[in-house]
Amino acid sequence: MSEGGRIENIHIADSTGGPVRAVAAVEALPGIGLAGDRNHRQDGEDKPGRDLTLIEAENIEYLARDHGIELQPGETRRNVTTRGVRLNELVGKEFWIGEVLARGVKLCEPCEYLQELVGKPILQPLVHRAGIRADVLSGGRIGIGDPIRVKP
Repeated sequence: MSEGGRIENIHIADSTGGPVRAVAAVEALPGIGLAGDRNHRQDGEDKPGRDLTLIEAENIEYLARDHGIELQPGETRRNVTTRGVRLNELVGKEFWIGEVLARGVKLCEPCEYLQELVGKPILQPLVHRAGIRADVLSGGRIGIGDPIRVKP
């Protein structure tokens, strides 16, 4: 597991399918999600892996370099873009993202809906490279530049 990962970008959207906007920091609430994001829940509905989505900047760069498909920051519709950490290795583990404790739940595979939103052929190249879904276990603020580290 590589150490020293960091948050590179944070994006939230007001509604499903709506435009994403970049933020420098956001509050993460356990069992609810990110304040102001489309997946922020107040109805008590428990859907594991809906609190937070993450993707590696390195995989976005791979998509451009090896497949000629350019994506702008946030275009993947994942909440957090990371650098320097292998996200797939965090599935089933607890990790700190800034001051927030999270648990990796499952891979966040690309889908036809996402491909339709971005209008680019991303399905096949991003299989097992589109990030992870995570649950927020302890609330707090996450911000650009914050470290990501596995809980010992």
